[in-house]
Amino acid sequence: MKRIAILNGPNLNLLGTREPGVYGHQTLEDLEASWVAFGQAHGVEVICFQSNVEGELIDAIQANGFDADAILINPGGYTHTSVAIRDAIAAVDAPVYEVHISHPEAREEFRKTSLVREVCAGGVSGLGVRGYMTVLESIIFK
Repeated sequence: MKRIAILNGPNLNLLGTREPGVYGHQTLEDLEASWVAFGQAHGVEVICFQSNVEGELIDAIQANGFDADAILINPGGYTHTSVAIRDAIAAVDAPVYEVHISHPEAREEFRKTSLVREVCAGGVSGLGVRGYMTVLESIIFK
C-alpha cells in the first residue's frame, strides 16, 4: 500500500479562522479528513501532521522520508527561513512536494524566496487548499 505524509507547518492549525480571504474557511481538521478519505478510497494511507515547532517538522520529515512514497509539505513561514528543514528534505529518500495555499511570490518581498524549493521534487502554490489535492492526486494516479 502506498503511504503519503502531509506535513503542515506553523499557523496552519488556524485554517478556517486565520485570514480567510487568503487561506479560506475550511479547517485543517476538515482538510485532513478529506485527504485521508481520498487516500482510503484509492488504497493509499495518508498520514497528516501539523506543528508550529521547526524541530518537530524535521522529525516528521525524517520519520516519513525513508518509508513513505511521498511527502507533501507546507512549511508555512519556515519556507523562507529554515535551512534545517531544507537539509532534512534533502536528506530523505521520499520525493517531497512543496505546497502553499497562497502564492508567496505575489505577496511580501521576503516570501518570494523559498529555501526548500530546490530540494523538492515539485510543488504548487496559489491554488488555495485545492493545491494539496492536486498534488495528492498526481502522486496517487502517477
